Amino acid sequence: MRYPAAQAERVTNLYLIRHAEGVVNTERIVGGMRGDVGLTPLGVSQAERLRDRLSASREIVADTLMASTFARARQTAEIIAPAIDLPLTLDDDLQELRPGDADGMKIEHAVTRFAVPDFDRDPFRPISPNGESWAHFMFRVFATLDRITREQADRTVVLVTHGGFIDGAFSYFLGMNPLGPAPIGFATRHVSITHWQRKARWNKPEGWHLVSYNDATHLAEKRK
Repeated sequence: MRYPAAQAERVTNLYLIRHAEGVVNTERIVGGMRGDVGLTPLGVSQAERLRDRLSASREIVADTLMASTFARARQTAEIIAPAIDLPLTLDDDLQELRPGDADGMKIEHAVTRFAVPDFDRDPFRPISPNGESWAHFMFRVFATLDRITREQADRTVVLVTHGGFIDGAFSYFLGMNPLGPAPIGFATRHVSITHWQRKARWNKPEGWHLVSYNDATHLAEKRK
């Protein structure tokens, strides 16, 4: 019996990094393209600590670096880019849920004016007029991940994005229903790393594996 010649294992690595602390997080502002004004001083420090970790460890040797066009994610990616040593590509599809008319409002004002949508009962209700519903957001997350993992197959990709997008990635990779929130909760930290990996041999890809979630060891206080 003849056996096929040995083939190298092909691996696709996807690193999802949540942006650092943004002004919208501390000021409780609905942060779309209008409301997002970038990082707080603490957020800049958080991103710098991630950059320093990646520079020292060289643990991520990437082929592609991409980021959401929202200011807090873009600024985070610009800070860590020297450690990745790649040009930065911006992609609108990596954005957080698009808030529509609520963009830039204080959260309490937006809630008073538009109420809080019940995504479990009505996943197609937008967060405010001209915004995305949870279902449309998840369809965008699914389509974006499908596109990027196809285009970047057998490569290592770093995506600087948002907590909601990272939550949605769990639904995508685990084959969950995109029409509503996941049945489990997430608490993804700022500048944390979530690593998904897929291996393939004999042209047959395996399923995706979660290597790590919420890795933010670079934020730990240094021991004296």
